[in-house]
Amino acid sequence: ATKPELMIHGRIATIRFRKPEYANRISPDDLLTLRDYLETVNRTEEVLVLRFVGEGKYFCSGYDISSLEAASAPSSLFFGETIDLIERARPVTIAAVNGGAYGGGTDLCLACDFRIGVPAANMFMPAAKLGLHFYSGGMARYISRLGLNQAKRLFLTAEKIDADEMRRIGFLTEIVQGDRLVARLDELSQLLANMAPIAMLSIKKHLNLIARGQVESQDIEDGVRCSETSDDISEGALAWKEKRLPQFKGI
Repeated sequence: ATKPELMIHGRIATIRFRKPEYANRISPDDLLTLRDYLETVNRTEEVLVLRFVGEGKYFCSGYDISSLEAASAPSSLFFGETIDLIERARPVTIAAVNGGAYGGGTDLCLACDFRIGVPAANMFMPAAKLGLHFYSGGMARYISRLGLNQAKRLFLTAEKIDADEMRRIGFLTEIVQGDRLVARLDELSQLLANMAPIAMLSIKKHLNLIARGQVESQDIEDGVRCSETSDDISEGALAWKEKRLPQFKGI
């Protein structure tokens, strides 16, 4: 089976799911691969943006549930812990939702900071229908991103919803036409890659923590002071004054 692929071009990294014939489901081996990729991306300081894309007509159908039948397979808790690592990834993350996102694949989307969808996108959460209890990180993401009522609706009824409804409830941050997805993904990636790294990466980290009820005041204060004494804030102010794009160095 084809493993996910990692590509790094300068400040932008991309993880591509490559099992279109299986709706890009994620096997236990794929989870180990994803963890390796996240380690690589997290320690590659140049990388500021990480995108997730799916080949074919699906984005991702989550954990390969059939693997649970094997005695050696890790619990779906291992899948959940991997998605937690995606939420905590150092770069800003984008999911390019090119089609169906199902089960744990929906949580992978919600772990990302931006979710660009197309009109063909759709999603459902079949856990209760399959008899599988969902893991805590995913339930927390559903509630913090979508609100308690939508989380209950999607988890407890397993209702399938389309792109417009996904956008309405905040699952998708935007919708673009299918032939515009790659261009829009690149456009947003470049925009983010040109932000001041010290400020952007720390703000992203703490917005996610605050959504979980964790306000790390001291770390935030340290981040504020670090940004105020950085070369980047001087460059940002000068670029604003000179009406040009800033050239941030992350120092």
